[in-house]
Amino acid sequence: MINIKNHIKTRLLGLTFTLLVMTLINPETPLLKNMVSRIEGIIYDVRLRATLPSEMRASEHNIFIVDIDEHSLKTLGRWPWSRKTLATLVSRLAEAGVVVTGFDVIFSEAEINPVDKIVKFASKASGDQEMLNKLGPALQSLYKGLDGDSYFADVLQQQDIVLGVLFNQDENINVGYLNDSKVVVADKLATKFESLYFPGIVANLARLQKNAAGQGFINSVPDQDGYIRRAALVIQHKGEFYPSLALESARLYNLAEQITLETLPLPHTQHHSINALTLGLDKIPTDEYGRVLVPFRGGERAFPYYSAADIINRKIAPALLENGIALVGTSAGGLADLRTTSVGLQYPGVEVHANVLEGILQPELFSFRPNWWQGALFVQVLVLGLILSLVLPSCGPFAVALLSGGALVFVVGVNLLMWHNKVELPVLPPLLLVFLLGIYNLGHGFFREDAKKQLIKSMFDQYVPPAHIDKMLNDPGAISLEGERKELSVLFSDIRSFTSISEKLSPNDLKSLLNEYFSPITKLIFDHSGTIDKYVGDMVMAFWGAPLNDAKHAENAVISGFEILATSEKLKLAFVAKGWPAISVGIGINTGEMNVGDMGSQYRRAYTVLGDAVNLGARLEGLTKFYELDFLVSEFTQRQCPNIVFRPIDKVQVKGKSEAVAIFEPVCLKRDLSQSMKNELDYLDQAYQAYLAQRWQQAEQGFRNLQKIKPERKLYGLYLARISQLRTQQLPEHWNGAYIHTSK
Repeated sequence: MINIKNHIKTRLLGLTFTLLVMTLINPETPLLKNMVSRIEGIIYDVRLRATLPSEMRASEHNIFIVDIDEHSLKTLGRWPWSRKTLATLVSRLAEAGVVVTGFDVIFSEAEINPVDKIVKFASKASGDQEMLNKLGPALQSLYKGLDGDSYFADVLQQQDIVLGVLFNQDENINVGYLNDSKVVVADKLATKFESLYFPGIVANLARLQKNAAGQGFINSVPDQDGYIRRAALVIQHKGEFYPSLALESARLYNLAEQITLETLPLPHTQHHSINALTLGLDKIPTDEYGRVLVPFRGGERAFPYYSAADIINRKIAPALLENGIALVGTSAGGLADLRTTSVGLQYPGVEVHANVLEGILQPELFSFRPNWWQGALFVQVLVLGLILSLVLPSCGPFAVALLSGGALVFVVGVNLLMWHNKVELPVLPPLLLVFLLGIYNLGHGFFREDAKKQLIKSMFDQYVPPAHIDKMLNDPGAISLEGERKELSVLFSDIRSFTSISEKLSPNDLKSLLNEYFSPITKLIFDHSGTIDKYVGDMVMAFWGAPLNDAKHAENAVISGFEILATSEKLKLAFVAKGWPAISVGIGINTGEMNVGDMGSQYRRAYTVLGDAVNLGARLEGLTKFYELDFLVSEFTQRQCPNIVFRPIDKVQVKGKSEAVAIFEPVCLKRDLSQSMKNELDYLDQAYQAYLAQRWQQAEQGFRNLQKIKPERKLYGLYLARISQLRTQQLPEHWNGAYIHTSK
């Protein structure tokens, strides 16, 4: 009954999540609307960049950028240039066969005529009006020849040129002249519009604009986060619609007389919204504000760029410009018009116009958001919410994760399929719904399972290692309580001279010292997948490879040994600061086959390891005192640690064993090996090989040299003493250099 009630509550909460997410499809509050818009923008950018073609798409039109770049300024002088220079630029483009030229530049101020400067200077230098009158006719004859605006205007009249204008939200800004718009509204009854409206204008000089074939605004319409994802094709100004620079350039290129704006009446209001525009035979769907998604063909400079100076100086092959559409912009420092876009944070504004222009000429490039997008999202979210809310509560954590992941893949796949077919739909609501339902049901399932696990853990954690408990909880069938035999690595770590240390401390201080020592040592062993077997007084015994399999059990054990030594050094300083004795430890590690499992009696059990390999590990820890070293491992451990550098120490036959075992001192990870240490190890290897080969003089000289390098290392003195004895003895024929230790 309780489970049924829990499932009902979980399903009802899932349906509540569904209803809440459905409100995000068309949020009412500005704060929520802004947040949703920003997140959708990020998702849009990721999707766009992920689906950009690896190769540049083919274009039917030669659209290129005429760049007023640093090279142009260096060659032709600083900006603004004389209108005669710009007239020359237009003429050169026309000579090369350019069909339409659009300026992402505004010429709102008249160029100062040099004659005006002369008259002004002469009037200041002399108050003699009679002299000025005499100069008048001569200056007047020069005035027209030096009038750059007139010259530029004459050239504009001879070509298909589109000049840029900039609309403004400030109605008090009214600069320049506008030609009659070529945009007409199809529905003559439509007089009020939901559109982008700008009451102010910064346009071009009247004599320039009147002679230009077209005019187009260069305004950008960024989203709320400042990114350019959409471009407005039309803007309303004083009751008329005006085209963008890209749209007007396309009109002239297509020889169209006008641009027709299609609108739809808004319900319960007298307003109309924009639906599409028609240019010639092409119909271009837009959003209600006359905007389109910019069909980016790639990152910065996806279109050809030609320096303005090179075009003026005829350094660009005419074939590259023939039958093309030129957009004049600037990338020079201090003049660059850079925008934040989905494909670049510093993207040239003129290239945004180029992308939109290509889309207008090839409408199939545009992705659009259809009028039915809200209904489609409502259905998608509702169906997903119903299915997942009913199914997920009955599933376990793994099935919940699998189904939720599958639902996410489905949502993303459908969205990408629609995007591939040029339909852009928001994806945040369904993604958010799947994520919320998945996380909630995962969390609910984990909490439910965790309650069961805690009950089991509370029963066993007093005598079973944590790793063993976790494995038993996750996969009880994988545990053999009767024990098993497998290859493991075992570590023994002992505090040196602990008896004398304990005699110097009170019982409470001794307990505190051991607690402060065992806690960090245990943690780092656990951090490297080790299992604590037991604490015996000051000794720690741990092993790797069980109950959890560990392919790198030997290497993890040795790395743990390094960290035990490093931690012990830090603890030594802390203990001395508290007035306790300094500590040092010895560590021994061996790898081999051991018996592992739950062992003990009906009163007390423990998960532990047994066998000769375990005993050898304990013997190695004891040998650290003989060699005055901190760390020893067997050859069986050394072979399985390819990423660690070892120092050969000896070949020994420990008490209770008949076979000799090579032992090594771990030095460091290979990546940390210094050149001086490498040299010392090379010398040691040469000396040790000479020792094994009974080349006593060479071995003795090698160990003496090593003793000079490291006089504090006892090992070299041991070998020198051993050599002096062995060279006088008759050794067995198959002597292998083993040293027999008679004590543990």
